[in-house]
Amino acid sequence: MAKSSHDKHIVYVLKSGDYWRFYVGMTTHIERRLSEHNSGKTRSTKGYRPRHLFFTETYETRAAAKSREKYLKSGYGKQWIKDKWKRKHA
Repeated sequence: MAKSSHDKHIVYVLKSGDYWRFYVGMTTHIERRLSEHNSGKTRSTKGYRPRHLFFTETYETRAAAKSREKYLKSGYGKQWIKDKWKRKHA
């Protein structure tokens, strides 16, 4: 059976429009998840809307995506995200 695009596991990083805050998450439906964040359905991001998609990474397995998400939520990962933002907007 062929895999659909929803079989991919997506790690994503959102940036708050007005604050220096990032949010890291994982999903198989990025459009739906972004909509949930921006409509206030996600408690952890509700106070920092709107959220804009900064970048995504796609993985074949949930385990690989979960590992990357865990790294990006660590202190080193948070710094990596901030450095990536600074390089992109330099």
